[in-house]
Amino acid sequence: MTTFLFLATGFEEIEALTVVDVLRRAGMDIKTVSITSDKLVKGAHGVVVEADQTFKEADFSEAEWLVLPGGMPGAENLHNFEALNELLKIHATKGKVAAICAAPAVVLGPLGVLSGREATCYPGFEDGIIAGGAIRRDAPVVALDKLITANGPSSALRFALAIVANSLGESYAHEVGAGMLYYPKSMNFYF
Repeated sequence: MTTFLFLATGFEEIEALTVVDVLRRAGMDIKTVSITSDKLVKGAHGVVVEADQTFKEADFSEAEWLVLPGGMPGAENLHNFEALNELLKIHATKGKVAAICAAPAVVLGPLGVLSGREATCYPGFEDGIIAGGAIRRDAPVVALDKLITANGPSSALRFALAIVANSLGESYAHEVGAGMLYYPKSMNFYF
């Protein structure tokens, strides 16, 4: 099974690259997919990333996760790409979807993927998830069986580890996180 992370012009770099890095550390198969005709995609802060493939080149038949980073106008560009919307609507009925920052509200909300489910998003975008029928939670990450949402860049590592935990188990996610010196029980940053 493969995880696909979608890159649109203006994506939030830390949200996208953290997920790719953490899932690869965990040994998961993750591919970055440009929704443009070019594999080079420029992020919201000017970082250019070369995607593994373009949307037209990708085969989503073995997808486990479809992952949407946020960022603006990245989330809007994802929302405006009709082929991705169709893929998300189909995949969400049987597969797993993860979105962070503005993406839950801007991309998933209008598709009805959040309807009746708990979700979080970047502050100021709550109306988008509520309009999509979600039960809004003010939390860094909300992890359900087939849907994981997160609120923004500072939650990118927790978001990625939640995907690992869902796919490979909680103890393995803790092991991967510990290897990165992530200690979720110790949040005192001012020693």
